[in-house]
Amino acid sequence: MPIAQINILEGRTDEQKEALIKEVSEAIVRSLDAPIESVRVVINEMPKQHFGIGGRSAEKLGR
Repeated sequence: MPIAQINILEGRTDEQKEALIKEVSEAIVRSLDAPIESVRVVINEMPKQHFGIGGRSAEKLGR
């Protein structure tokens, strides 16, 4: 059972997350020849102040 874990910053819509799950699942099916029913996708959403880029939080950078 392939499991993909994806870390993203908060702020995406539910529709965007659904599209991400669909696209990642389809890529796993194509690349690993795995049945789609066996594919799992976990999205970990992080607050922008919990992710640093170049010594500053993404929140401070306006990302």
